[in-house]
Amino acid sequence: MSIESFEIPRTLYLEPIGKWIGTPVVKVLTGMRRVGKSVLLRQIAEHARERGSSADRVLLISTERLEFEHIRTYRDLNDAAHQARGASPGGRLTLLVDEVQNIEHWERTAASLVAEGGYDIFLTGSNASLLASDLATRIAGRYVELSVFPLTFAEFVEFRKAAGGATTATSEAGLFRSFMRYGGLPGIHHVAFTDEHIDQYLNGIYSTIILRDVLERNQVRNPRLLEDIGRFLIDSIGAPVSAKRIADYLKSQRRSATVDTVLDYIGFLERSYAFKRARRFDIRGKRHLEVQDKFYLGDIGLRYARMGYRDDDIAPLLENVVFLELLSRGFAVSVGKVGPYEVDFVAEGRDARRYIQVCYRMETAETRERELRPLRSIDDNYPKLILSLDDPAGGDAEGIRLVNLMDFLLHRVEI
Repeated sequence: MSIESFEIPRTLYLEPIGKWIGTPVVKVLTGMRRVGKSVLLRQIAEHARERGSSADRVLLISTERLEFEHIRTYRDLNDAAHQARGASPGGRLTLLVDEVQNIEHWERTAASLVAEGGYDIFLTGSNASLLASDLATRIAGRYVELSVFPLTFAEFVEFRKAAGGATTATSEAGLFRSFMRYGGLPGIHHVAFTDEHIDQYLNGIYSTIILRDVLERNQVRNPRLLEDIGRFLIDSIGAPVSAKRIADYLKSQRRSATVDTVLDYIGFLERSYAFKRARRFDIRGKRHLEVQDKFYLGDIGLRYARMGYRDDDIAPLLENVVFLELLSRGFAVSVGKVGPYEVDFVAEGRDARRYIQVCYRMETAETRERELRPLRSIDDNYPKLILSLDDPAGGDAEGIRLVNLMDFLLHRVEI
């Protein structure tokens, strides 16, 4: 099935983006490669065409297509925008630029067009450091950043149905096993849904991220070292990580890297959105700590691509899934510390904080006590819950909610 065969509107993003349409700020969609930013941009463009007047124009520029290879500097972009709007000067131009970081000094044109007026600007980017520095220097206070994540499990189910890969007889458990193995990049639903095809697809994406978004943009001198650090992070999702620990591991493998070099390379990987950092939060001290952060993958399919799938990996993978789910719902997420214990996630929302433990199953009294103990140690009244694959799950234990993980992911319960 070709990628044009079906495009499902991702209401998770289109609804909040819709509130910004027509506002005099630059809308920047950020996220890892292949999470669906380009498709969202096309859907926004179509919406602009449908709601615009006859005087309005829409210009969608994909910097990775040969059609637009002549647009490589801010002056090229400025000329293209003015030429497109010049056909109807009294109207408005909706300007959409995909992977804008490929245009040199693009922020100059963005700032100029915002000041000029008459432009509704949408941009996408896959490099956090480049975007952050450019946005801060040129259009501070005149842009809004909208993060785009891989498919949630609920979206994954919807995409499998659209691709003909799920029927009423397909079990949720079976779909969830596929999700845990392959991850949530939309493109996997446009190739043959087999280990071989998806492995090749995901490996290609990871290689593109490493080669284009990290090596080239940061002029990395030691590609093998970068690959080793990336593999270490992949193998350590859900575990505390420090640059010194990585440097010591490399030394044990007869590789040499200073702590500063490791920190730099971690930063490069993080800014490509391939990895996301979860800082540690001292619940009693009410402050973030500067040590022992955790890292999670921007999409769990990348772990399958680089290391294959192992049943023993289920616990950290579940954590990764919940971490991305919370981010996609708009929560700010940290790893909690309460005395000697750790809480998997502290999720800060607009209404309240939540303390969340993620567990595969609580089949033994020992496991149950291990999951309850950290939450029991927190002496405030914010909601506390444990997400697990226990079936049935529900009710509470000592005021702590027990919630089935798939019920949470499929929005059958609210937290």
